[in-house]
Amino acid sequence: MKFGYFDDNKREYVITTPLTPFPWINYLGMKDFLSLISNHAGGYCFYKDARLRRITRFRYNNVPLDMGGRYFYIKDNEDFWSPSWMPTRKVLEFYECRHGLGYTIITGRRNGVEVEQTFFVPVDENCEIHYLKITNKSTQPKDLTLFSLIEFCLWNALDDMTNFQRNLSTGEVEIEGSVIYHKTEYRERRNHYSFYSVNVPIDGFDTDRDTFLGLYRGFDAPLAVENGKSFNSEAHGWAPIASHMIKISLQPGEAKELVFVLGYVENDEDKKWLKKGVINKEKAYKMIEKFKNPEDVQRSFENLRLFWSNLLNKFNVLTGIDKVDRMVNIWNQYQCMVTFNLSRSASYFESGIGRGMGFRDSNQDILGFVHQIPERARERILDLAATQLEDGGAYHQYQPLTKRGNNEIGSNFNDDPLWLILSTAHYIKETGDWSILDEIVPFENDPQKAASMFEHLRRAFYHVVNNLGPHGLPLIGRADWNDCLNLNAFSTNPDESFQTCDNKDGKTAESVMIAGMFVYVGKEFVKICERLGKEDIAKDAQYHIEKMKEAILNYGYDGEWFLRAYDYFGNKVGSKENDEGKIFIETQGFCVMAGIGLDDGKAISALDSVKKYLDTEHGIVLVQPAFTEYKIHLGEITSYPPGYKENAAVFCHNNPWIMIAECIVGRGDRAFEYWSKIAPSYREEISDVHKLEPYVYCQMIAGKDAYKPGEAKNSWLTGSAAWNFVAMTQWILGIRPDYDGLLIDPCVPREWKGFTVKRVFRNAIYNIQVKNPDGVSKGVKKVVVDGKEMSSNLIPAFSDGKEHFVEVIMG
Repeated sequence: MKFGYFDDNKREYVITTPLTPFPWINYLGMKDFLSLISNHAGGYCFYKDARLRRITRFRYNNVPLDMGGRYFYIKDNEDFWSPSWMPTRKVLEFYECRHGLGYTIITGRRNGVEVEQTFFVPVDENCEIHYLKITNKSTQPKDLTLFSLIEFCLWNALDDMTNFQRNLSTGEVEIEGSVIYHKTEYRERRNHYSFYSVNVPIDGFDTDRDTFLGLYRGFDAPLAVENGKSFNSEAHGWAPIASHMIKISLQPGEAKELVFVLGYVENDEDKKWLKKGVINKEKAYKMIEKFKNPEDVQRSFENLRLFWSNLLNKFNVLTGIDKVDRMVNIWNQYQCMVTFNLSRSASYFESGIGRGMGFRDSNQDILGFVHQIPERARERILDLAATQLEDGGAYHQYQPLTKRGNNEIGSNFNDDPLWLILSTAHYIKETGDWSILDEIVPFENDPQKAASMFEHLRRAFYHVVNNLGPHGLPLIGRADWNDCLNLNAFSTNPDESFQTCDNKDGKTAESVMIAGMFVYVGKEFVKICERLGKEDIAKDAQYHIEKMKEAILNYGYDGEWFLRAYDYFGNKVGSKENDEGKIFIETQGFCVMAGIGLDDGKAISALDSVKKYLDTEHGIVLVQPAFTEYKIHLGEITSYPPGYKENAAVFCHNNPWIMIAECIVGRGDRAFEYWSKIAPSYREEISDVHKLEPYVYCQMIAGKDAYKPGEAKNSWLTGSAAWNFVAMTQWILGIRPDYDGLLIDPCVPREWKGFTVKRVFRNAIYNIQVKNPDGVSKGVKKVVVDGKEMSSNLIPAFSDGKEHFVEVIMG
């Protein structure tokens, strides 16, 4: 069952009913001012940091679901309703939500009145635009009253939820004309405020939530709206809001356009005040002036669309399969931008309070984003490196506002350092910018502890070398990529986090996944060393890589597949010897990606075991058999019911590692089969089962052991976005940046006759036509560039600002 459809020409997903199985959301903003918005106009906005600079309030786990957002109410005689359906939930004659790239348009119609709401964050502005077009589609004149509503947050979202005795006494506002300013704590320790404006004179306002709503009422039936008249309340403490009241008269067929601006302003310390008690509004005036007319809004909206068109033109494929082309060309790349901006911090599954930017997460997000805006990827890599510890380890997270390591989460996730090498290698391959390695970057954000970026990579590599266990495999620490495989935690306290609780100081729990990753990533480190002329380091690094390969083959293979780990007691994890959790997905992917077992059949056997034991109709599950009881020595993974999360769900994040591995062994049919099982566009037809957005990847899909197999959770902010983009574009389509150019090495289903790709790479445009006359999955027998046959499938980096035409014949 579907709840909408793809409009590929407009690059929109069109939702045709408000009764989606879960709120389906979109993101507004590209850099500093960021917003979440649902198909009901729910969600919130913030500046840089969803915890420390929350601008509007939102309540997760609320009943009813998705309550709170940017709302408008229409009072039409005795009737009142909302064009976004929420919060009034009144029946609409027509409803449509169009989620586009950086914007959302929600249209509702009732009693012959149609309201089209366009929400977007302009390029390079710290505000959210709410543009309304109200049309009388009836045959009678209409006298309407419009009410707006947003609820301000008290800045620190965690404090907002916990410190009521203070927060309910601090709220302050100013009202000036048609603008409501929120200045809570501005008098003391802050130099920033927010405001909500409209471009016409208003007939009333409210800034105190309880007055506007009325006691014991909700957003669905505010007393002011029911009465058809604002109270002109001024908030002093309690809960500040911004609500405008505007009377509108419309003849049949007549329309009225309104522009609301929800903005954020920072002032210099010496320019905070116009006079005592009155904030300096100069920057707010300028921002409001930019959008005072609908024509101004339209120009800004077109700039936003042009921004996204330019970004998406950097990689474009035509396979003739709509479900493939729309994911690769539009939605997957769009999601990669969003995950780059936010890591895992703020979605409808992440509150923006408990997490900052993940070290491992952000490095992986770069893999799918670096081709879009390389200079921002460079900045992010340097920011991540600056949080690295002196021994090469890393803080697991950092706060985006301060860019400092998050002490609340700490470190000792022993896979973290390797991701920094991988993201840096991908950046250099994409850009050819080797100068990043010469940048002087602090450790632990301390300028007194600074070294070259190359030194950061060197210490990351040797952090693994310096933390090996009894089998010569890497010690796992708190956990590796699988945060829930906690081999040193032994937690019995339900009130502590598995990720932050005290760990046993054991030196036996080893990760075969980190071992495979070390070989995979270590090859890139060796190549970097060789290019820099650091032959001694390259030689030593290669020695450790060979030792790790040997350890994996001797102690990390279980006869048919690769082991997952060794536990605190030195026992195997992910082995046929175990009663549950015999085979895990992660090591089968990373060990084959690392090239281990390619020459002796072990790789093929491992991948065939994935197909035999882990594959399902909804994708590849993480582990089998699922754990049915809590195993204290394995940790959080065994705390989930079977089929959910790490305990045998389909993790869309690690499925691409198997896709890549299948491409490495040349099985394009199987790689594409795995890709299509979890690709959102392929799951659209079962949206009633899947529940989440059919245009973006989720973190997990409930596995075959679950009560509801196929049900998804945790959409948008997941490494699934970057890795699926890498798997499809670089391995299945096979257009892969390398240090010396663009490698063309497709691995496709045998029935594919070919495809075309436009790829912008290092200041040149590559128009690539791949032909598959013999129906093979892998193999390139001829490459012609600009009419000249090449001796290999590595196309030079022309970097000449020109278009080049590439013909590739598979065979």
